[in-house]
Formats: sequence, structure tokens, C-alpha cells
Amino acid sequence: MAKDRLDKVLGNSGLGSRSDVKKEIHQGLVKVNGVVIKDPGFKVSLADEVIYYEEKLTRKEFYYFMMNKAPDCITATEDPREKTVMDYLSERHRNMNLFPVGRLDKETEGLLLFTTDGTLAHYYTSPKHFVEKEYYAEISESVTNEDIINFEQGIVLDDGYKTLPARLAIPNSETPNVVTVWLKEGKYRQIRRMFQSLGKEVVYLKRVKMGNIKLDPALSLGTYRELTEDEEILLKQKTPIIQ
Repeated sequence: MAKDRLDKVLGNSGLGSRSDVKKEIHQGLVKVNGVVIKDPGFKVSLADEVIYYEEKLTRKEFYYFMMNKAPDCITATEDPREKTVMDYLSERHRNMNLFPVGRLDKETEGLLLFTTDGTLAHYYTSPKHFVEKEYYAEISESVTNEDIINFEQGIVLDDGYKTLPARLAIPNSETPNVVTVWLKEGKYRQIRRMFQSLGKEVVYLKRVKMGNIKLDPALSLGTYRELTEDEEILLKQKTPIIQ
């Protein structure tokens, strides 16, 4: 079983900077398997019990969270001018080196995943894996069967790029301006630009699913939570490639 330095373990748990936790270790505030350890370089594994300020740490190799992104922030870890999704995380979670998986446009709400697992993040964002994303959208005017066909054939965007085939559906014929969109790629503002190419505007957009993970409807805008064990299993299941 892999082992890491004690100060790195505490830092990755969001308990402070490496220098801060080193001081606390030197002060005898950390125990490993019931023994006070004052060496920041002491190696521990996931099997070891770590007590910090009398709190038993629940540790994992990687961490996974979901957020219901609010429409007033950009998907970035930092920005000198704009509010970012990281501003919605607690200080402890910001200190855990979590990062967003992919991105959502500033105005777009909904499911955004955070993790410390770079390999999984790459899988979910790499174009070659075609991980499907599902969106709820409200359009400026009625969507037609012709629009559905255009989505299936791929749409040429304003820069000349032709999108991969996408799925578009009208769940309720009485509200033809409310649609569901499924994408297997994620170009900049893609859904908005696809509808613009059809002469229509997206007035509201929300991502509700990414791969096997659905947005928890109990999460209000700007809130987040750690994935459950069952959700982690779903997240790590390789979704079938959509052709």
C-alpha cells in the first residue's frame, strides 16, 4: 500500500498549508495509530489511523464532489477579475486541491464535478471518450423537427467548425421551446452557438447529467456535497462510447 508524508496527508485533507501542518506536527498535535508523531516526513498509508486535534481523519486516495453551479461565476480555479466556482467551496475543501472536471459557461447552471483524481478528470473531459452530457434548455422560440434533424447531422458553428452529431428532444409537445440536449463533446458555449446557427437563442441552460452521474435535485444553486459511495462507483464505471 502506497505511503505519503504525514504533512502531505494533512495538507491534502484540507487542514492547512504544508508549513502550517508541519508546525502542528512538531507541537505534538498529531497521532498515528495512537502514537504522537512529531516528524512531518513520517510515512503513513490509508490503513493507518491519523488523529488531528483529537479528530480522526477519514481519508481516501481521491475525493469526488458534485456542485449545482450558480450562474454568477466562471469555471476556473482562480481569476483576478471574476468570481469562480472555487469561491463556493469551504476553506478546508479549497485547501484539498480539488479542481473542476471540465467547465460550464458563466451563465450556465447545474452539475459540475470536482475531484483530486487527475486520471478520472482526463477521462471525463477527453474528446476521444465521448462522455455524454445531458442538458435542460429553454429556447427563445419553438424548436422544430428540422432542428432535431440538424442536431443529429451536426451543425456548423460561427467559426466554421461542424459539431459532432448531438441529440435534441422536446419532452412535452405543449412546450416546444423547452428541450433536452445530449452532447458528446464540449466546445466553448457549444449549445448556445448551435442554436444561434439555427437562428434561435438559449435563454436558460442547465446541465443535469454527466456520464452516469445525475445532479442531486436537493442541491440548491451554489451548494455542493461529496459523492456517495454508490455515486463514486457509477462515476468510475466507464460509460459506453456513444456513436
